[in-house]
Amino acid sequence: MQVVLLCGGKGTRLQEHTVSLPKPLIEIGGYPILWHVMRYYSHFGQERFVLALGYLGNRIKEFFVHPEVTSGRYHDFRLRVTSEGTRFEPLTPVDEWEITFIDTGIETPTGGRIKRVEPWIEGDTFMANYSDGLSDIDLNRLLEFHHSHGRVATLTAVHPTSPFGVIEVDGEGHVKGFQEKPRLDSQINGGFFVLNRSIFEWLSENDNLEADVFPKLAEAGELMAYQHEGFWECMDTYKHSMYLNALWESDAAPWKAWGHNPTA
Repeated sequence: MQVVLLCGGKGTRLQEHTVSLPKPLIEIGGYPILWHVMRYYSHFGQERFVLALGYLGNRIKEFFVHPEVTSGRYHDFRLRVTSEGTRFEPLTPVDEWEITFIDTGIETPTGGRIKRVEPWIEGDTFMANYSDGLSDIDLNRLLEFHHSHGRVATLTAVHPTSPFGVIEVDGEGHVKGFQEKPRLDSQINGGFFVLNRSIFEWLSENDNLEADVFPKLAEAGELMAYQHEGFWECMDTYKHSMYLNALWESDAAPWKAWGHNPTA
């Protein structure tokens, strides 16, 4: 099954870091967040990716096409220089991914990006996601849920954490306790989509997936939500980036489902 990853946004809330670097290449523990997302999917056997590129898309192409000169993809490698040329040899195992790179435009909205990759989608069902969110979701159960209901689309509903700490106060004004950024009861769209090919009938190149397409699907009864109660975090701001890096460096990253050292 193919996985479409939306990689074209400008990441305006991380603007100080994305002037010359696309948001999907911002690093967590020395590896781009895009790599973390792809590595998570491949842990569940999903190794065919379609990258919907846009803003600074050539930088993402360079990361994969020229690993010998790309910082971060391979930390250890050997370079053999002979009279016949130069040969690059990674010293760590390499994941066998198939990656299709599609330029979907700089200003194209999310629904339009998915619409533009339609010619390269095979089969009746595919997965899709943003390239800046990490989770410990069971992708096998997500797929089972999607196939069980027969609707056009499944999104993953997650509980975000509050950006603020919360205090507990009794009726007389006494502070009884503190909670640092608790998980909220409400749910939001966390990405990790499963889509039937018929989704393309609902899309135009000017559509925003969240504002235009999903409301129409919901009204028609064709949108379902897989409810994930575990970890989910989106790298929207520099503070989020610092938090995700801290989890990785302390070997407490919930999305690190694979059991060996990171490879490209």
